[in-house]
Amino acid sequence: MSKVEKLLEKARHRPQNLRFSELCLLAEQFGFEWVHGEGSHRVYGRAGVHEVLVFQPRRGGQAKPYQAQQLLKLIERYKLEVE
Repeated sequence: MSKVEKLLEKARHRPQNLRFSELCLLAEQFGFEWVHGEGSHRVYGRAGVHEVLVFQPRRGGQAKPYQAQQLLKLIERYKLEVE
């Protein structure tokens, strides 16, 4: 199982344990690009996807579970694959 597959599995089953850096890496692996961001916020976009993703870490560098779920929904809705 590749690193991306492991992160995807972690996001699906244990999003509360996903680190912010892992969430950003996962988004980038599916073709999202860091558009801009100030401070702790990061905004990601992707050609062909109308929605944008806004990520902000929780204390301790963890990702917010609902943000991982947003990414997963976009991956499913647009049938995205690892680039």
